[in-house]
Amino acid sequence: MSGTDDAAEREALLGKLTLREKVRLLTGATTWRTRAEPALGLREMVLSDGPAGVRGQSWDERDPALLLPSASALGALWDEETVERLGGLLAAEARRKGVDVVLAPTLNLHRTPLGGRHFECFSEDPELTGRTGAALVRGIQARGVAATAKHYVANDSETDRLTVDVRVSERVLREVYLAPFEAAVEAGVRVVMAGYNGVDGATMTASPLLDDPLKGEWGFDGVVVSDWGAVRDGEPAARSALDLAMPGPESVWGEALVRAVEEGRVPRAAVDDKVRRLLALAATCGALGEPGVAPEAPSFPGGSPVPPPPLSTADPQPESPRLPSVTASEPRPDSPWVPVPMSASEPRPDPACSPAAGSDPHPQAASPCVPAEPAPSCAPAVPVSVSGPQSEPVCAPSAPEPTPSGIGRDRARALLREAVAASTVLLRNGGVLPLDPARLRTVAVIGAHAVLPRTQGGGSAGVFPERVVTPLDGIRDALGDGVRVLHVPGPSTGAPAPPLTPDLCTDPVTGDPGVRLRVLDATGCELLTGHRLGGRQLEPPLPPGAHTVEIAVVLLPRTSGPWTLGVGGFGRLSITVDQHVVLQGQFDKETDDPAAVHVNPPVHGVPVHLTAGRPARVVARRELAPGTGRATVVTAAPPRPDDGPALAGAVRAARDADAVIVVVGTTEQAESEGCDRTDLGLGGRQDELVQAVTAAAPHTVVVVNSGGPVELPWRARAGAVLLTWFPGQEGGAGLADVLFGRAEPGGRLPTTWPAALADAPVTRTRPENGRLDYTEGLHIGYRAWARHDREPAYWFGHGLGFTTWAYEGLRVPDDIVAGEPFTVRVDVRNTGPRRGREVVQVYLAGPPGPPVRPERWLAGYTSVSAEPGERATVSVRIPPRALRHWAEDAHAWRTRPGPYRVLAGSSAGALPLTATALVRAVG
Repeated sequence: MSGTDDAAEREALLGKLTLREKVRLLTGATTWRTRAEPALGLREMVLSDGPAGVRGQSWDERDPALLLPSASALGALWDEETVERLGGLLAAEARRKGVDVVLAPTLNLHRTPLGGRHFECFSEDPELTGRTGAALVRGIQARGVAATAKHYVANDSETDRLTVDVRVSERVLREVYLAPFEAAVEAGVRVVMAGYNGVDGATMTASPLLDDPLKGEWGFDGVVVSDWGAVRDGEPAARSALDLAMPGPESVWGEALVRAVEEGRVPRAAVDDKVRRLLALAATCGALGEPGVAPEAPSFPGGSPVPPPPLSTADPQPESPRLPSVTASEPRPDSPWVPVPMSASEPRPDPACSPAAGSDPHPQAASPCVPAEPAPSCAPAVPVSVSGPQSEPVCAPSAPEPTPSGIGRDRARALLREAVAASTVLLRNGGVLPLDPARLRTVAVIGAHAVLPRTQGGGSAGVFPERVVTPLDGIRDALGDGVRVLHVPGPSTGAPAPPLTPDLCTDPVTGDPGVRLRVLDATGCELLTGHRLGGRQLEPPLPPGAHTVEIAVVLLPRTSGPWTLGVGGFGRLSITVDQHVVLQGQFDKETDDPAAVHVNPPVHGVPVHLTAGRPARVVARRELAPGTGRATVVTAAPPRPDDGPALAGAVRAARDADAVIVVVGTTEQAESEGCDRTDLGLGGRQDELVQAVTAAAPHTVVVVNSGGPVELPWRARAGAVLLTWFPGQEGGAGLADVLFGRAEPGGRLPTTWPAALADAPVTRTRPENGRLDYTEGLHIGYRAWARHDREPAYWFGHGLGFTTWAYEGLRVPDDIVAGEPFTVRVDVRNTGPRRGREVVQVYLAGPPGPPVRPERWLAGYTSVSAEPGERATVSVRIPPRALRHWAEDAHAWRTRPGPYRVLAGSSAGALPLTATALVRAVG
């Protein structure tokens, strides 16, 4: 019964399991894998973070992934067909990496512009978020990969996210925050993730909201998985509708849950239901085969099966949530760590450092005893040998895998490039765009983000992209050799030093661009060594006995002066430069947030004077300590230029150019998982840069590279303003398509942008006494702006194209019955000079009287394309849910009969057409 999906057969399999075997299946086997049960034909299922890309089971730059535009960019598409295609691309990547479950989409809302994780969420509106999320679910699951709706529910900000208790009314939950999850369930989503937070006093992993409405009223028949490490109280979570506790192998369930069932504190039927759901998910993903013969994992192109996951070894100390998986040091067929033969001239292993005979099942992983650098002291340190033994495993970069058949690499990149242009929002255009390449001789591209753009947000959903097309790259490629493209970085953005990259350093052993990674034991013996590409090593392999992680490089400074070197991690950290200690100390962990522990550990920096052209040997170390993870980051930043001359140089370049493009944006510290924002500023002197350049060249195009709203105090003085979000790996190519008119900027804002933070109606993200009250109720985003009669910089739904539109007519049905859909017809005309696309939006308001409703709310939308002068009639379907409200006294949906205003236009703040529709009760 290979690939069985028969419920009766799965029920028979369930009956073969003992209670202990059932409970064993309810906790992960590792960080990213579920447990297998060969007797049932059940293999492990692999889960991987999303939605920007599919990372797989490890953070490794040698195993890159396609990087999509951020979720906020997907929200800006207002185009379910394109989102569905992007979901298919995620599924193809999942198959390539042997992943069964993608942890996407994120269906939380942009409740306040200060939310630190806006980039990972679609929008501020439940209707737009629900439709976009459902499209992504359909795209992912069409290829046999399971999607995950997360983070259920009201996990809309990052401050104290592990413990915050959100207080929100039943009605607001139903109409606003639960609505996108309901849409995902209707789309057939197979997994729902319960968040870290609590709602109304109950932690989400033990919340009654998992039972009802999720599994009860909505009929969700999939698996509810915890966010990583979110299960804190085992028995309440077991009695609730949570099915799978991640990560593993340790959790609060296990033997404790077995005893609770045996003693009657947890119903046996609850455990059976959880296992039943896991078996159904496995059948859907192709992970359930004949008893005793587990099916093969998904195949790479060409039919070769994905090699089995590496064996797990114990981390030296217990870890906190989202602990990266620990792999044994044995070389595997699929591993880039392979033994390299020693030459006759290389030193041989010291027997004193070799394990006792028979004690190590993998003798190839043993290594010679290479003296470690002594602990930092005031005396010069002994240098690490750069010609030491190489009989240990070393890192050999693996060749990139093609995407699965049906989605070639070129097609995938073309889709990502198309999505960049389609999600780019033209906020303002003073007749500057599109630029005509035939009229250009010199183009000034200004700003640090032009060469170091934000392609993705910070946090656990990040990937190592297979490539990045920067704005400067895209512009140069589009214009070719006939146009001089000059880049001027301008003043500092205020961003911290980035991790080391191969263009700045070499491996001191091989001389290749990149770094040398070593893992040492407590005596300084080398357990593992290998070449890596960069200074951000989030999952260095930890063989048994691992004590210290070391990253060594030969730094190649291009400028003289005070460089800032840094090392990120927790515990005892040190940096030496040319054998001299420049930083040492004990840096204790100050948070348990997994994003900080495992993905973005704090970096501790020190200024060091370096000379241009003179290589410097830099060695950074972190000692492993209990509960602090193993992520190790080494950073380097050149001397900061004097802002005055840098600003003046940007102005000179702008004055002399035929076209000026300034690229500004946020930093990873401003928009990242684990923390909310404190302001909406761009950082550094970027606003001053734009003001100076636009004063010198009013035709300047300003490109904003951010995942969420930022203040744009200079927007009225810019020739044009483009918003590219975090555009993914093809950002520069898609941007160039828009700049030079090869593609129309198709994006519309999925969230309202304030002119200043002080104007925003909802800004609170910090809990008080552990509670965060959603006192604004139904009124978030454009609803709050309308309620308070405030004018933002740009309304929800705003976005210009390269043509203009007139709204000429609105027709509504004469008879609308509560509980039934209806259609609104809108007449529009393309009044501009070229073909274009318009997103026609329909909002509702009323009826008068109780209950209180928003001033207006999005009811439906659709897009239309037309030639210059062409008139088109757009049909917008309005679903029954657009009219209903939740009646708390009856705990049920109700639709109030009466007159409703129907408004149509191009944004929540530009609705020139109005009509009245009369809704009557059923019967």
